[in-house]
Amino acid sequence: MERRIRVLIAKPGLDGHDRGAKVLVRALRDAGMEVIYTGIRQTSDHMTLFTKVIKLLKERGMDDVLVIGGGIIPEEDVPALKDTGISEVFGPGTPIDTIVKYIKENVRKKHTNLPS
Repeated sequence: MERRIRVLIAKPGLDGHDRGAKVLVRALRDAGMEVIYTGIRQTSDHMTLFTKVIKLLKERGMDDVLVIGGGIIPEEDVPALKDTGISEVFGPGTPIDTIVKYIKENVRKKHTNLPS
């Protein structure tokens, strides 16, 4: 039995600009993924947020979860984010097809019963 890829999208930041997140939500749904969007104004510090997400996932034995980041994140922060367990960071303007392809290819490395 094949399962759909499940994606959680959170829009950290207090600015209310979530158009990019909404575009990504729709595109990933169109690509056949199940997408949950938490909405805006979740937190303002991506380093703290990502670190906490990775820590909580590990505490719950969920080390098979692919965690990616994106948005306006300073380039110098990317290596530190990857060191915490973030698989990839996508900046503004990244083509949706690139993100979809990355998710599909890298989720499959951890799961064998997902659709192509």
